[in-house]
Amino acid sequence: MMLLACVLLLAPTGLRAEAFSELAEDLPLMAGLTEYPGHGLVFDTPAGRIVETYAGGELTAGAIQRFYRQTLSQLGWTAQGVAGMHFVREDEMLTIDFPMSPAGETGDAILVRFRISPRPQD
Repeated sequence: MMLLACVLLLAPTGLRAEAFSELAEDLPLMAGLTEYPGHGLVFDTPAGRIVETYAGGELTAGAIQRFYRQTLSQLGWTAQGVAGMHFVREDEMLTIDFPMSPAGETGDAILVRFRISPRPQD
């Protein structure tokens, strides 16, 4: 009984991926986000893949940012900078932005754009 209580107290709360993107199978979708089929693109280039996909839901931009900052590091992505939502992993760069972000801050439906592209060479 005591072991069960400890497990329940230490279990992670709230932040979890419900699914993964259909266009980028290694990109988790936060619970509450739904990917919009037919609104993305995928290209393979000699430099690497280019993926752009969109998802939406009744979440705030802040909640989405917290989720991806925490979750992507577990998948090998490293955040670039403090303010933006730019991540790098190996030879790829992932950018997450909110084309309609003002509505998202109040909890209304928000649009999230995910872009994966080859990492620029320094």
